[in-house]
Amino acid sequence: MRTILSSAACLVALTLGGLSLAADRVPEPSTGWVSLFNGKDLTNWVKVGSEKWEVEQGAIHGQGVTGQYGYLRTEAKYRDFHLSLRFKCDADGNSGVFYHSDFAPNSVNITQGIQVEIDRTIGKHTGGLYGDGRRWIAWPAPEHETVIRPYDWNDMLIKVEGNRTVVRLNGVVVLDFTDPAPKSFDGYIALQLHSGLLGNMWFKDIFVRSLDKDRAPAPAPAATKKK
Repeated sequence: MRTILSSAACLVALTLGGLSLAADRVPEPSTGWVSLFNGKDLTNWVKVGSEKWEVEQGAIHGQGVTGQYGYLRTEAKYRDFHLSLRFKCDADGNSGVFYHSDFAPNSVNITQGIQVEIDRTIGKHTGGLYGDGRRWIAWPAPEHETVIRPYDWNDMLIKVEGNRTVVRLNGVVVLDFTDPAPKSFDGYIALQLHSGLLGNMWFKDIFVRSLDKDRAPAPAPAATKKK
């Protein structure tokens, strides 16, 4: 009897754990999350540069066409927040998600901000932090370099609270870093296409939960219903 009850308890625990993970991957608006992408167009986003950003198959598709850097940033700025999204790399080459970012007027020159690295090549530190004029700030541990799915969709959760950044990739916390000397504290969230014509990125299911108590939430489009 004890064996049967223990097995049943384990099954319940695993089921609840699975439900918790599913809830984390698909945030619900009632918990403070809002959608940044409506699945139809680029409402709430601003193009920076001349690279190609379009909506295809219910996802944001970014392609490098000029060989320069390109960004797609939010209309609103964020200090402390949680960001959940899914991404897929259709080519080798560097991409990433910037936070606390800003740009020189009418330019792709980024004046501040930290990039959460995305690169489907194993060993290129996906989930690591780069930027703010300091180049590499933090890398994932070596055992986390293979967490990325190079040819499939990936789930990413980024938590920025004060000078601490936590990055979870495909259910694994690949980085938990407290910056001893932060340089930027507020700015746009931005999707990046690296220079060199290698950028071919997909992003979807983009949700943000602002922790900025003195700032009203940015207007967000209603999430489209899944068929």
